[in-house]
Amino acid sequence: MSSTVTNNGNKYIKMLQGNVFVLNTDNTTYAFRVMDKCNYLEHLYYGRKIRIDSADGLYEQHSFAPGNTISYDNGCEDFTLEDVCLEVSGIGKGDIRDPFIEVVLSDGSSSTDFQFVSAKIRKGKALLNTLPSSYDDTNNAEHLKITMKDRNSGIILELVYSVFPECNVITRNALIKNDTDEEIKLTRIMSNQVDFACTDFVFTSFRGAWTREMNKCSTLVSGGKIVNSSFTGTSSNRANPFVMLSKHNTTEDYGECYGFNLIYSGNHYEAVETNGLGKLRFVQGINPQNFEFILAKGEEFEAPEAVMSYSKEGFNSLSNNMHEFVREHIVRGEHKKKERPILLNSWEASYFDFNKSGLLKLAKEAKNVGIELFVMDDGWFGERNDDKRSLGDWEVNKKKLPGGLKSIATDIKKLGMDFGIWVEPEMVNVDSNLYRKHPEWAMDIPGKMHSEGRNQRLLDLCNKDVQDYVIESMTNVFSSADISYVKWDMNRIISDYYSKTLDKNRQGEVAHRYMLGLYRCMDELTKRFPNILFEGCSSGGNRFDLGILCYFPQIWASDNTDAISRVDIQNGYSYGYPQSTVAAHVSSVPNHQTLRRTPLDTRFNVASFGLLGYECNLCDMKKEEKLEIAMQTSLYKKWRSVLQYGSFYRVDDAGDVSDSINNTQWIIVSKDKKKAVGMYLQKLVKANWQHTSFRARGLNEDMLYNFYSLDTKINIKMFGDLINTIAPIHIKQDSLVHNTIAKFKKMNTAKESHKMYGDALMNAGVKLKQRFSGTGYNDDVRYFQDFSSELYFIEEATTIE
Repeated sequence: MSSTVTNNGNKYIKMLQGNVFVLNTDNTTYAFRVMDKCNYLEHLYYGRKIRIDSADGLYEQHSFAPGNTISYDNGCEDFTLEDVCLEVSGIGKGDIRDPFIEVVLSDGSSSTDFQFVSAKIRKGKALLNTLPSSYDDTNNAEHLKITMKDRNSGIILELVYSVFPECNVITRNALIKNDTDEEIKLTRIMSNQVDFACTDFVFTSFRGAWTREMNKCSTLVSGGKIVNSSFTGTSSNRANPFVMLSKHNTTEDYGECYGFNLIYSGNHYEAVETNGLGKLRFVQGINPQNFEFILAKGEEFEAPEAVMSYSKEGFNSLSNNMHEFVREHIVRGEHKKKERPILLNSWEASYFDFNKSGLLKLAKEAKNVGIELFVMDDGWFGERNDDKRSLGDWEVNKKKLPGGLKSIATDIKKLGMDFGIWVEPEMVNVDSNLYRKHPEWAMDIPGKMHSEGRNQRLLDLCNKDVQDYVIESMTNVFSSADISYVKWDMNRIISDYYSKTLDKNRQGEVAHRYMLGLYRCMDELTKRFPNILFEGCSSGGNRFDLGILCYFPQIWASDNTDAISRVDIQNGYSYGYPQSTVAAHVSSVPNHQTLRRTPLDTRFNVASFGLLGYECNLCDMKKEEKLEIAMQTSLYKKWRSVLQYGSFYRVDDAGDVSDSINNTQWIIVSKDKKKAVGMYLQKLVKANWQHTSFRARGLNEDMLYNFYSLDTKINIKMFGDLINTIAPIHIKQDSLVHNTIAKFKKMNTAKESHKMYGDALMNAGVKLKQRFSGTGYNDDVRYFQDFSSELYFIEEATTIE
């Protein structure tokens, strides 16, 4: 055993006597040591920041191994690796829990014995060579590289730990090197493993489906194994790679919790497992299902980078750690800190049925209501009049756009807006010129029936020729006009994993090699077009992950634009991803995904807690609706920096402890804590429930604030035939008289205006004016019905009047 340590004034990573490694962030500590007897890495601690001068008292003391277990060797009969918290584990030495790594050696065996060899501590953040990774331009990060070697075969395993102190985040990644003289087969490699000496945790994952992403699912870890994984070829809407472990009764603001994520966009695997000896193991990495990678002598394999954070102050604090990390160390490029534009997407207004004149008419309406970016969605290329043809044929349809992309982009620019387009570069239709010319480029199995998804097939991005085609065809499109924004879609999952470019014994490499090819395409195109704002999309949130965010600063969160569905979807995303990455649109009603009718202000209020856009036919909207949208865009621009880049908080009781599922309360606070925007949303009315509170979070306790809502007018028709309780004559609902009165007479709803200190706003909350409950209505009563919501604004004040 040896240890080579270089310490260039490192502040956050220390190696103590006895090969004890301590990694500190501003508020957390992570520690492990090299075990004396077997040179394995024993995990000691991960939690709130503590002082550690040695490993004394931090490791378990063993005298006799438990019965019916395996001892590492004859010199280690006092313990079994099954009963030790480890940093990395393999097969064959007594640890029968979920392994970190599995390798099949040339003799067919799979037992490994990775022992500590050396350690190096460096300033800065080491980047990965083959995969996207986090980065640091603050000069605060530090990293530790541990080198281990399999005692029998000589295979090298490198573990890299990177510390981001201000975010309270530590990342891990692994690299395996085949230093043997024979070919080896890697069948499993994780990116992170954290062992705990207790099992009293709740495991939270975010699951769902198309239009139903990011449902928070919490499960008590009482025994056995809980798995969160994707086998779709994407990070998936079924199971996002962001997960949490928390102590019982942890809330948004109190209690211990851990967050874990993976900088990867393909098949992933997260598992928590308890054993019979009181230990809990968490692992995260590439999904081992159908995975194997052959490494010849001298070859290497990089595992994706994993991200972890800890908070002793509940989920909100954990989320803010993750949000800051994503904003500062994942998202990059010109748009990293730039305010994002309000856009109008043409999809729900026209689907495939459009022409240039119709799009320009829609764009003019968009400009009139304050929209800044016009996006032409699917249908502009080839013979793309439905979803059955022309994917892969990236030439403009001159029947729809006679002057090509350049002409419509120029006309949009003349209106005073930027222009964007939709593409789906990874796909091909069988009914396309590209498929007819290059059927071998499609990902399918020769001679076997192929399972289709959305009438299309994936292009085989394992093939460099295909990658080159994607890069060059997209370069031609993006350079053909003044394009400011690109929505990159991917509308099917992988079913038949097969690449015609790989040998039959390498088909287990397809899923990962696809990701490597995709990342090459994205990396090259974002470098060629650094000024374009790219937005990721995969049938909505089927590929919402940190890997994509390394290239594209924002992602379309869901194809579901229904505000009531979206409030749950966006709430789920908020646990691991900041608002500056979550694209959200206002659409028409009845909603195209749910047929639900929600008020226009609620649709805006929910969407404004993301990157605001619109997806509706403004040409068909009433004058009153367009005036309301114009006011919405003006309001959003005023508060845009807070809404996109402020600190986000969820409020546990949502202002109503009796029915928190029915109510949602969010607040976003500016970095200087001088401004904040809050939202209170109610799904369904609760009869005769007049009073509720709005409780703030994240404010300066000692600062005096103005708390207020905006003037809102209510259409008198919303009260139905209650109008007859005040009218001198009987008025029939929806009659000419009723409509005439409604045109000129609007009802006020209660307006809030208070001056309070931050500590009062956060602890006592604001007692809001009563809701309508059937016994009377005036200007001091809130109209707050099914699917209602309201925004509240908080600004630094000077004195109490």
